[in-house]
This record gives sequence, C-alpha cells and structure tokens, in this order.
Amino acid sequence: MSFIEVITTTAEKKDAEKIANSLLTRKLAGCVQIYGPITSIFPWKGKTQTSEEWICSIKTRKDLFPAVENLIKEIHPYELPEIIATPIVLGTDQYLDWLDENLRK
Repeated sequence: MSFIEVITTTAEKKDAEKIANSLLTRKLAGCVQIYGPITSIFPWKGKTQTSEEWICSIKTRKDLFPAVENLIKEIHPYELPEIIATPIVLGTDQYLDWLDENLRK
C-alpha cells in the first residue's frame, strides 16, 4: 500500500470541517486533522497577501488522490486551493492497517 498526506488550507474553520467530513463520509480519508489558525503570507494577483488560515492534514492512499483532489475542488471556497500530497514513508503497521480499513476499497 502507498499512503499519502494531503494538505489543504481554508480561511474559515467551518470550511475545513466541511472538507474533513465530506472526505470521511466518502471514505476518501481515514483521518483528517485540522489545526490553526496559522498565518500564511503569499503573492496573489501581484500583491503580497497575509491571511489567517486553517490546515487540513488528510491521511489517505495514493490511489485515492484524484478523488480527494476533485472533492476538495468541488467544495473549497478558494479560487485556487492549495492541494499538495507527500508520501508517508514510514508508519506503524497497526496504524497503517487501521487507516486502510477506513478507506474506500
């Protein structure tokens, strides 16, 4: 199995919770952690922006990434949401087994 952590950010905690619940309901994520607020500083449309955001840390399998990406894009309020994935290189067998049991087959 190949597992990944997908990250997206939102301006409102309620949007992060909506994304998390939608992913979990569809078994596209086994776990979503929401943390924040954080401060993000980034260029947008020719100006440096500063905004308070919430991070969704989504645990899933690599093969589910396209569905995760599509769902986030469907419900995310941003014009261009951050959706990035990194591999989970190592994890305990027990945790990864639990994660896989809670994901779509």
